[in-house]
Amino acid sequence: MSDFEQFHFDFYQSNYTIDDQEENLSGSRKIQTEENPPTGAFALSEKLPFPQSYTGQILQPMYSPDTLSHLSYADGFDEEPPLLEELGINFEHIWQKTLTVLNPMKPADGSIMNETDLTGPMVFCLALGATLLLAGKVHFGYVYGMSAIGCLAIHALLNLMSIPGVSHGCVASVLGYCLLPMVILSSSAVIFSLQGTLGTLLALFIIGWCSLSASKIFTSALAMEGQQLLIAYPCALLYGLFALLTVF
Repeated sequence: MSDFEQFHFDFYQSNYTIDDQEENLSGSRKIQTEENPPTGAFALSEKLPFPQSYTGQILQPMYSPDTLSHLSYADGFDEEPPLLEELGINFEHIWQKTLTVLNPMKPADGSIMNETDLTGPMVFCLALGATLLLAGKVHFGYVYGMSAIGCLAIHALLNLMSIPGVSHGCVASVLGYCLLPMVILSSSAVIFSLQGTLGTLLALFIIGWCSLSASKIFTSALAMEGQQLLIAYPCALLYGLFALLTVF
């Protein structure tokens, strides 16, 4: 038995092991894979696009002309109206209204006079109060109080007399612009005293000037032909209060 076992050992003796066999198998598989790659690999590589090179800078993305056209706004700053126009301040219309008041014989433009413009009236009210203050009379409250009450009274009267009617803003605008001659009277009170014959005649002239301008504008804006004297009378009463405030 010992000779047979020695023969068996000598017959199967070799340096080849199982690990060497596994390494040979894995190596042959790698060679086959490199020589014959799977067909799906080419299809997958053809479907995947190559990454494009980025030409922009950090924090500054790259835009194409098509992208910029979509990002541009339809209404730019150049197309926006001016701020004064958005606020309703038109210096040309203010100047035309002022010239219409200064010249009572000039025909008034009804389309312009029917606007609700309170810029000029506020300026003229402040100017009247400032000139009275220069004459030593602090009457800002009286000026604004009589203006508000007079606007409400004339508005009610005009709505009764005219068919289309009138808004509060239009009445306040016209009466405020026609207050400009009264500013001239209060400015003259700074130079000399109005408590005399000359001051009384000047005050009557200014009252007639203001009431004539206001009635002309109202009849033109509201299409009230033939009713100017009916409108001028209540306007004369209102401006007479301002004249009394200025003289005394």
